[in-house]
Amino acid sequence: MVAEAAEAAEVTRRQLTWWADSGEHVLHRLHACAPMQVATCGRGSSDHAASYAKHLIETVIRLPVMSHSPSTSSIYEVELAGLERTLFLVISQSGRSSDILLSADAAKVSGALVCAIVNDECSPLADIADVTIPLLAGTETSIAATKTYIASLFTVLMLVGSWAKESGLLEAASRTPNLLTEAWAMDWSEGTATLTQARNMYIIGRGPTFGIAQEAALKLKETCGIHAEAFSEAEVRHGPMELVKKDFPVLLFIPGDRASTGFCSLVDDFVGRGAQVIVAGASYPGTVQLPTVAHVRAEVSAICMIQSFYRMAAQISVARGLDPDRPAHLRKVTDTL
Repeated sequence: MVAEAAEAAEVTRRQLTWWADSGEHVLHRLHACAPMQVATCGRGSSDHAASYAKHLIETVIRLPVMSHSPSTSSIYEVELAGLERTLFLVISQSGRSSDILLSADAAKVSGALVCAIVNDECSPLADIADVTIPLLAGTETSIAATKTYIASLFTVLMLVGSWAKESGLLEAASRTPNLLTEAWAMDWSEGTATLTQARNMYIIGRGPTFGIAQEAALKLKETCGIHAEAFSEAEVRHGPMELVKKDFPVLLFIPGDRASTGFCSLVDDFVGRGAQVIVAGASYPGTVQLPTVAHVRAEVSAICMIQSFYRMAAQISVARGLDPDRPAHLRKVTDTL
């Protein structure tokens, strides 16, 4: 897990080269389709990358994004209707899960432009797709996806920046490989010490960091045996807040944009309840503050945060007497119907 996560910076460098050489083909197909809406499809870490994609597409491209449930196409065998001028964005590491393949095929039959973001360019998903964007992450043997998740986020960043011709976003993307190297070197050992004994916890994000919070919660479950649940900063204030009492651990990924506004009062509430509050991306009294890469766009800062987190998660796993590379009940490829 650690070795593969450390490769993320090099993976994004390869992706920058691919976009320079092949990106025009993707844009040509996008502009020919002229999408009026986007649907995402993925499971696990890939679905968390889709949450990040939803934020970027809705805020930069200004198109509505919906999440397609693969069960609709597999278990319920629904024939999708009316997906002309729809970008159907499928994110998958293996490109081999049955329900993902059925969903991609159903979307294509219904008239959607199927774009696959996939690590295996020879997979069945790549065969179905109208457009394939390779993750170029190489072999990932760790059960816990790391470099493929970061590669998925970066692909979305490049796709949206290129689609919108947003020079600021593309300039930030060009700096991402070096920033990921910097993020990997960040010392999050204070977070490790705080979370080693955790049993239940919340992870909070919003905007560009909500998908990051979802991914972090999954990684703590599968590699550390911690029951971690992800919430938006706006949603945790409702029923979930009742569980936050003294010493309850909370990890917050503060977005570097206007979505950060509500976090100050939320942190005050957590601290007032006696929670163990760990913060990445800002500084608040009474909290454990984790260092993050400074002076970068919020969309890139989120990617750097999850890179730093992966190293901490592996350290927590080992500190708890576990092996992050060998979760007891998981397989690398889960074939779901």
